[in-house]
Amino acid sequence: MKARSIIGGAIALLLLAAGSPSAAFAQDVLQPYQLVRSLQLIQDRIAGGDHAALPMQAKLLEMIDARMRDANAEDFKEPKNFRALLVYGMSGGNPVTVAAAASRAMTDPQSLAIAKGVVAYLNGRPANAIEMLKPIDPMSVPPDIGAFLALVKGSLLAADDPAQALALLDEARLLSPGTLVEEAALRRSVGIAAAQGDAARFALASTQYVASYLYSPYASQFADAFVSGVITLHMAISQDKIADITSMMDPEREKVIYLRIARHAAIDGMTELSAFAAAKAELGRNGGGSQDDPRSQLYSSLSTMTSASVDEVRAKLGKIDRGKLSQNDRDLLDAAQAVAGEVVAPVKTPVKVEAAPAAAKGDEAKAAAEASTNPANADLPPVEGAMPDQPAVASSDPPVASGDPAKDTRPAASPPSAEPLAPVVQASAPTASKAEDPIDAAVASTRRQLDQIDQLLGAAPK
Repeated sequence: MKARSIIGGAIALLLLAAGSPSAAFAQDVLQPYQLVRSLQLIQDRIAGGDHAALPMQAKLLEMIDARMRDANAEDFKEPKNFRALLVYGMSGGNPVTVAAAASRAMTDPQSLAIAKGVVAYLNGRPANAIEMLKPIDPMSVPPDIGAFLALVKGSLLAADDPAQALALLDEARLLSPGTLVEEAALRRSVGIAAAQGDAARFALASTQYVASYLYSPYASQFADAFVSGVITLHMAISQDKIADITSMMDPEREKVIYLRIARHAAIDGMTELSAFAAAKAELGRNGGGSQDDPRSQLYSSLSTMTSASVDEVRAKLGKIDRGKLSQNDRDLLDAAQAVAGEVVAPVKTPVKVEAAPAAAKGDEAKAAAEASTNPANADLPPVEGAMPDQPAVASSDPPVASGDPAKDTRPAASPPSAEPLAPVVQASAPTASKAEDPIDAAVASTRRQLDQIDQLLGAAPK
């Protein structure tokens, strides 16, 4: 009765504030802790599925913010008002208001530390928030802030210390059963348990959430975590357990959950899970569902692509009404049809490429010949060490005829070289490829000139 009277008073205040030029009178009627308590009761109704209370929550938050900004040090001498400030902050309040009000309050150091941690949390500084709140045990403070403190700490530690986070979320539920705090704690426990690979904890938290908070406005977040968890834990959680959890949902929500599971499983190649979920979505509860849903037809087809006849799968895919699918599902349908088409497509005859190696060898020989007759190479100085007794300028003189008949019969177009013939042939291909690029040719020419200068300087007579 007392709770109902407070709710009734809050509703009357909201109506009064909406009908008067200013809400100041309505805000001054109740103390800050009374306004915050009204907010909590409204939030609990929202968690239970009363979506009509959402506008009241928004208006109450606005009123509480104004009341906290106007509160003075005298107001916060009442411990309940300062705890109300902390609850307001941990309920998603304005961090600027919380920081300003806390700076005016004269209270114990632990409460001020909680206030600073809450402000850091609201401002997106999790490391600072953890540092300030970690030493404080939620079970050692009054329950009205202990539950919120456990929820905040559990959320902050979810990534770094999942086991401790789950323990804190359990404490939050223990301190505030049947409230929005418990709803949030259960919802977050589902995701943490899945990430930890704890199938038993995942199933328990999911069962408890569906039993109590299925119609919460935040239930869509639970659905995301549940579908993701089923995919993650598909090897650890049985299909019977999944069916037990979804059986507590209304038929429409159950169908949507199964469709989402079927889609994710099909994309990830989990054919058994995809077939199970698609069949559940297609048949409905007690076999009374509609088999005309194009989504379930698509997902069930994807799950049977590796086991059923390709022709049967193609026929089933061809009957799907793509106009009733989302763009993402239409893309999925196109991909499935393309894969099925490739399976039955005739094998293409490979083109013979035997002549290519011979042509490549001919090109290499041609490039080698061009490199050997390139006039730009004729004025290169001898390799250092090959002719140590001759000055570098002698390299530009015409070659002296040799008395060896074998050397006299070689082609006149081939100038003498101090290097062996084999290395020149091996290096001819890269040289020819570089000459095709004007920039590379200019760089090579410059390098040759620099090499000549170095040779002249090094071989100049002293």
